[in-house]
Amino acid sequence: MKIAIVAGEASGDILGAGLIRELKQRYPQAEFFGVGGDRMIAEGFHSLFPLDRLSVMGFIEPLKRLPELFHIRKTLVQAAIDQAVDVFIGIDSPDFNLGIAKRLKKRGIKTCHYVSPSVWAWRQGRIKGIKASVDLMLTLLPFEAKFYQDHQVPVAFVGHPLADQIALEPNVLEAKQRLGLVNSQAYLAIMPGSREGEVARLGKLFLQVAEQLLDALPDMQFLIPAANPARMSQLQVLLRDTSEKVNAAVTLINGQSHDVMLASEAILLASGTTALEAMLLKKPMVVSYKLTPMTYAIVSRLVRCDYVSLPNLLADKPLVPELLQEEATIQNLSNALLPLLTDDKAKSAQVSEFNALHLQLKQDADLEAAKAIDENLLSR
Repeated sequence: MKIAIVAGEASGDILGAGLIRELKQRYPQAEFFGVGGDRMIAEGFHSLFPLDRLSVMGFIEPLKRLPELFHIRKTLVQAAIDQAVDVFIGIDSPDFNLGIAKRLKKRGIKTCHYVSPSVWAWRQGRIKGIKASVDLMLTLLPFEAKFYQDHQVPVAFVGHPLADQIALEPNVLEAKQRLGLVNSQAYLAIMPGSREGEVARLGKLFLQVAEQLLDALPDMQFLIPAANPARMSQLQVLLRDTSEKVNAAVTLINGQSHDVMLASEAILLASGTTALEAMLLKKPMVVSYKLTPMTYAIVSRLVRCDYVSLPNLLADKPLVPELLQEEATIQNLSNALLPLLTDDKAKSAQVSEFNALHLQLKQDADLEAAKAIDENLLSR
């Protein structure tokens, strides 16, 4: 058996490695090739190109790299055809992988896409192209699977790997020890994002919220993890423009966002996948986000869902406060956070539901993905 897999970034390499491990349990002699990283290669995978050649971000860089990306795609398609692969599995990177899948499906090769693009949220017309490209979609979230079922696309919900990795009852004390924090001290995690634009739009606002919270909770301390050295420098500049009171209460930390969240009583964060991790860590949160006015005007007309944060999407209700754009003010954010820092009832209202959502996502994703591919595409 020959299986082609293309992972476009580091997160796909993690999924790919787990998937290969489970498929080898079913097909010990199977050969795996395509594009993957060190984790997939360690499982016996043969990567035809380095993983980082597909890891392109933004708008300009992909345009500059188009000739190379077209060459890689053409080579991968031809290799899959020449070796008569039993199945092609694209992991995330839908703009690249669905193009390969469509070409191979036309040649009679079974195709699978692992990790749904956000077609349920915006540009829903893409579902036609997806339906023409894949024989099976694997989703990490249950509401994604329902969307594909409603559009008659074969789908399997396999669970989220983060839910498998994070303990149902994470150890807060150990996280504080790893960070060198005082166990008896209460902390609020402030996470304005990992991109320059996010920190530029939210960083100052979040620090102003911290200053207001100090009026009500003078002993509160704040932890801000910097995603990389560039964000650390950016945050240091923002901190220099705040009051001495805020500077004394804020600790900047290189990375270690997982431990920062776990060590904190609650989290103020920019909307994104961080909200899912915070939910799995059972941390009360307030979600915020700001786009440029022009971008927001465009996006707000395209998005077709009621919520932006994953906890609310999973619960299908306003489980955590979402304060976006004009609603993201110092007063609104402070008012939303204060109960989470002082009222056990307000905390438990979120956390008790986080436990149920964690169990819903904890499905052993590697095993379930391999099982779905085997039963739907390989065993026929």
